Amino acid sequence: MDVRPPVVVLPPESDGGRRVMIDDERMGTAYSLFDVLDFMHRAGLPAEDRAVDDPELIEWRGGGPYVWSNTP
Repeated sequence: MDVRPPVVVLPPESDGGRRVMIDDERMGTAYSLFDVLDFMHRAGLPAEDRAVDDPELIEWRGGGPYVWSNTP
């Protein structure tokens, strides 16, 4: 049985922001990795730097934690 991570970071939009969903609730738009960690902290999830590489915690769509532009 596949378990979906609680945090989903969607692909970058034209302004470089990425929508962040936690437990299917829209938390807001992140413009940096620090914003993602802040949303996670507010939701009571681990918000350490190493958490961004945990596929059981975060699903990165359209690029990993260091992609903040929708241009190649």
